[in-house]
Amino acid sequence: MMESLPVFIGVTVIFMGGCAFMAGQALANTWRPMWQVFPYAIGLALADRFLCFALFEAPLLSLPGFLADAAELTAVTLGTYRMTQARRMVTQYPWLYRRAGLFGWRPVGGAEE
Repeated sequence: MMESLPVFIGVTVIFMGGCAFMAGQALANTWRPMWQVFPYAIGLALADRFLCFALFEAPLLSLPGFLADAAELTAVTLGTYRMTQARRMVTQYPWLYRRAGLFGWRPVGGAEE
């Protein structure tokens, strides 16, 4: 059985979500490949399971709990990675790219991809 909703929101969404946000920014700011988001998110999900176990007596080896934590943290890390990468591309190469929404960029005028 998954821990209570306040524990999930407090520990996973707010606390570990903030860690996932910072991890996504760090990966994008150092130009790491996108696949590295997944090991970081899995590590954060493992730490999250331990914190829920140690602080709130949630089951440590709960597969549904781990999958929920991993999915939420992976989504936050991936989203932050892409937002930061888009911001970096348009600020570092303003003569080549313009923003195209929150997560993307497009070539300027006649520039090719």
